[in-house]
Amino acid sequence: MSWKPVEEEFEGARERCFELLVEGRPVPGVYWKPKSDSERLVLLGHGGMGHKKVDYMLAMAKMFIDKGFSVMAIDGPSHGDREGINLTDNPERFEEAWIEGGGTHGVVKDWSAALDFVEQEEGARPTGWWGLSMGTMMGLPVAASDPRIKVALLGLMGSWGPDADLLVEMAQQVSCPVRCLVQWDDEVVPRSACLELYDKLGSKKKTLHANPGPHSSVPQFESVASVDYLDRFVV
Repeated sequence: MSWKPVEEEFEGARERCFELLVEGRPVPGVYWKPKSDSERLVLLGHGGMGHKKVDYMLAMAKMFIDKGFSVMAIDGPSHGDREGINLTDNPERFEEAWIEGGGTHGVVKDWSAALDFVEQEEGARPTGWWGLSMGTMMGLPVAASDPRIKVALLGLMGSWGPDADLLVEMAQQVSCPVRCLVQWDDEVVPRSACLELYDKLGSKKKTLHANPGPHSSVPQFESVASVDYLDRFVV
């Protein structure tokens, strides 16, 4: 487990990459820390076919950095710099890649190890989660399992895909505040599946924001508002 030797500048922050080995799985990650003091952390979960530094992840990281957050992200199973099935050329093998990469339980261990690693150097801080689509496939189980997660932005996911039954089961264990985004005309994850998963969330403080349009057309104002939401609850 180690930091990469090269540091980069990113939007007024220091960017450091790292790689962990979790149960034999290489877990590449990135950590952004504002140059000013930062007493809060947000974990960013990317979507399917993306990676930890895909354009929209960088855009979200910048918005959180501007609010004074440090930000951490890792590559999901078979995504980004992770070894595994080439999903770019074989998207139909997503479920196989998810299971081969450790499945839901493995993902929870990967994120827990990454958070432990960052906390060893930076110390424990109030922490939130932001992730849509596959970012919710990772983030909901993390929020259900790790009490360090104080609030979560989830969405574009439901009782669907690999480990769907487990995702629904773990939703009942989520107790932190949650905002959930749904695209009403989602062609990837059926709206009914998204609403079912939201209904199962055990959180006493949860809200649902629905907008017209397909899976990848979340309005920019929702992204901006989601940062404000975490800014309010990560204290």
